[in-house]
Amino acid sequence: MKLLLLESLLAFVLLTASWSVRATDAPIELRLFAGGNTTRPDLLRKLLDDYETRNPGVRVQISVGSATAELQRKYLTTLLNAKDSTYDAFILDITSPAQFAAAGWTEPLNNYVGTYAEQLFSEYLPVYREANWVGNRLVALPAYSDAMFMYYRKDLLERYGVTPPETWDELASAARTILARENDANLQGLSIQGAPIEGAVCTFLLPYWSQGSYVIDHDGHLNFNRAHAARGLQLWRDLIAQGVIKKTVAEIKTGDTVNDFKAGKVIFAINWGFAWDRFQRDADSRVRNTIGVIRLPKIAGGEHASCIGGYQWAVSAFSRHKAETVALVRYLGSTEVSTYLALKGGLLPTRTALYRDQTLNAQIPWLPFAEPVLLTAKSRPVTPRYAEVSNAVRSATSAVLGGSMTVNEGVNDIERRLTRILRSAPATSITTGIVQP
Repeated sequence: MKLLLLESLLAFVLLTASWSVRATDAPIELRLFAGGNTTRPDLLRKLLDDYETRNPGVRVQISVGSATAELQRKYLTTLLNAKDSTYDAFILDITSPAQFAAAGWTEPLNNYVGTYAEQLFSEYLPVYREANWVGNRLVALPAYSDAMFMYYRKDLLERYGVTPPETWDELASAARTILARENDANLQGLSIQGAPIEGAVCTFLLPYWSQGSYVIDHDGHLNFNRAHAARGLQLWRDLIAQGVIKKTVAEIKTGDTVNDFKAGKVIFAINWGFAWDRFQRDADSRVRNTIGVIRLPKIAGGEHASCIGGYQWAVSAFSRHKAETVALVRYLGSTEVSTYLALKGGLLPTRTALYRDQTLNAQIPWLPFAEPVLLTAKSRPVTPRYAEVSNAVRSATSAVLGGSMTVNEGVNDIERRLTRILRSAPATSITTGIVQP
């Protein structure tokens, strides 16, 4: 009943919204690239049907691509490098706006939204200013949020009187205690992503950031702290040696962590926000109603930090209907759409006020726990050369976790490759990412 009321409310909002597009004799056809299935194109289609009802002069088609952000980025890069106008708008992972803007593939939104931009970015979680502003250009609008969260088995911690950990040392101690008492060879203490995928970038950054260090400064220059990088990688190696993380971690991908935790085979798990919906609602979940969520533990003496995720809507520089596409993107980034996607699809909002919304909190009980994580979450290096930066970090991190590189060799490899990548970056590509609009 509540969801029916919500859909009725959404329909009413669409009929009275301020972003309407004037009808024309011949409907304009807009095409969106909607990413993979995790961005919920099924829900997006429902929203677009309602948008078309409100705007009879517009028809919207959507296309879905590969499951991972990396493959989606490669696909769009191929098209846009050829100045292809297939898509009027596309959804981008949070790591991509700087790259796409530097290449001239996105339409700056400043002239279309005016002072509305200032209002918007006072409502959003602060990290999205860094991701979506390149210099003084607004290049994308947040669609939904995400971050790395620490999930844990509340039932196991309560059974053995273990307090949710604040530091990595506390997590290691808690995991060893529970593993010893459970005496189950199939139970893991902690699951992280160690395969050479995007998740391994966050695996490297979580303990690194916790020590107060950044990889790239606000001027786009390398600011690599070797000692902090070594300490972070050694943390993971120590947890492997202690039996808290399994030895095959260099093969573990995002979906592996989700499936193992859902099957009740993990005490602590680091994964993205979408995983909570899988743990709680999937028919085969064995951990339903036993899931706890806390901030990522910190290095002793350090600070809590998480890896921000989420997607943004950008308008193609090659669109033939830019004004109409901007109107559509503004709608897709609206409070009403964000609320709908949170309730129906478990996609986290980008606006801070929605984390205190009573309707949302009643149906998504873990939402209040998500906000402090998101407020401490950091953006992966903001640079047009991010794809190369990511490859350097993930490959070395996976090699260290798998034992084919020592910690010192991994640190040397990351520093050497990042130095080359950023030294060869064109001067026009440097972005501060935090310039006020």
